[in-house]
Amino acid sequence: MFAAMAMLSIAASAQAKFAVVDFNELVMLAPEADAARAQMAAASKEAQDALTSIQEEGQAKLAEYQQKSSTWSPAIKESKEKELNDISNRMAEFQQSVQVELQQQQQELMAPIYQKAEETVQKLAKEGGYAIVFDTTQYVFADKSLVKDLTPDARKAMGIPEGRTLEDLQKELAAQQQAQ
Repeated sequence: MFAAMAMLSIAASAQAKFAVVDFNELVMLAPEADAARAQMAAASKEAQDALTSIQEEGQAKLAEYQQKSSTWSPAIKESKEKELNDISNRMAEFQQSVQVELQQQQQELMAPIYQKAEETVQKLAKEGGYAIVFDTTQYVFADKSLVKDLTPDARKAMGIPEGRTLEDLQKELAAQQQAQ
């Protein structure tokens, strides 16, 4: 009886249609992802500028301390050391809080893109009658004659330009990094 149920299960799954999709490609190449990356770059630059300002303040106070500390009274010297320590602590706290905020902002910006990609794949899967759609990074082997790659259809549905690739995106991002 167990063998019969196993055979029935195998036969049923043999009739099911399966598909694959490169989900990462859909998310990374979505036009909305470009806008999200631009927003993140602007927020990162703003944070870096603020951090640079704090660092410059600290460097100026440290230079002053190094030049004049031998002439200061113990009370002034202690006050200036406390000030330097406060700047150092402020810089560390700022870096931590900014990092958390930037991660949260990135998640908020990317969430609708992930949702759009997921909804697009689900719609295509339902329209095509596919029982399961696997992400191309989540399986070891797929016989391409037995599965349909939904990536091209999903790219079109999401408005991703036809010739754009992840390699092109990496080149664009590297060029932007160099320009900065």
